[in-house]
Amino acid sequence: MIAILIIALAAGAASALMFASIVSGAAISILLFYLAPLPLMVTALGWGPLAAAIGGTAAASVLGALFGLPYCIAFAMMVALPGWWLGHLALLGRPIAGAAGDSAAQQPPALEWYPVGRILLWIAAFAIITTTAALLTLGTDTDTITGTLRRGLLKMLSAGETQPGSDIERFVDALLIFAPLAATVIAMVTLTLNLWLAGKITQTSGRLNRPWPEFRSTALPAMALVALLVAVAFSFVGGMLALLAQIVTTALVIAYALVGFAVLHTLTLSLANRGFWLAGIYAVVVMFGWPIVAIFALGIADAVFGLRQRYLQTRPPPLPAA
Repeated sequence: MIAILIIALAAGAASALMFASIVSGAAISILLFYLAPLPLMVTALGWGPLAAAIGGTAAASVLGALFGLPYCIAFAMMVALPGWWLGHLALLGRPIAGAAGDSAAQQPPALEWYPVGRILLWIAAFAIITTTAALLTLGTDTDTITGTLRRGLLKMLSAGETQPGSDIERFVDALLIFAPLAATVIAMVTLTLNLWLAGKITQTSGRLNRPWPEFRSTALPAMALVALLVAVAFSFVGGMLALLAQIVTTALVIAYALVGFAVLHTLTLSLANRGFWLAGIYAVVVMFGWPIVAIFALGIADAVFGLRQRYLQTRPPPLPAA
């Protein structure tokens, strides 16, 4: 128990230092800031969610004492809570009905693990909560939030000029539309990446107490598509409700895009040089960004038409995962 406590406190200290490094203004601090949940997620997967909870609580308390309550709340919402809860969900399993272990060999029963698609929805929920909470610190209505963002961006981009130019003002006006959506995308991608990295680190160390999930089968619940359609509809009503609906829409679009990559990994099973083609597609998406729309459409098409099921029914058994 003492060893687990030491590991929990060390992970909390590492996450707190990575989170607080953003105040230095150094370029590397941005990367450290977004990787802050990683130590707590590794702790949750390797030593249990309780260890991550202890480390996260200790780190949030120290940050609050040193920098004030806002830092404590921000760390708890953006780092500690996601690190603990996502690690807990990843280790959540239940015996499969009708399946029993080999009692003679003293093997445990087969377990059904918490679906990856539902974990993806929780990641979307955290992205929505953190982005919305950040906007609410700027104001409680769209005019106040937009005005505060505009002044901050103008001050940052003007570089000390007394009067910003018209080009800068037009650029800032364009940024105001995409800033909340970009923040949601970044939160989705970084949380997903942190959890994947934590799983790989824990698996490599031999402390991952579950089999590695088959990401090709990742699927969102059917109600996620209904929620997406409702959010899209509310995005046009105007006001604060529209802004919140746009954040929800963005998070679900990225979730379905990640499902689209899972579909892509399935539909390319029989391709020669499969690794080359997948690497090329990933590179194009990362470099240009906009091709993510096609991957999102692939995820939606699979949800509606069952592309993976149709493919697997008409093809020979898939090769081992790449």
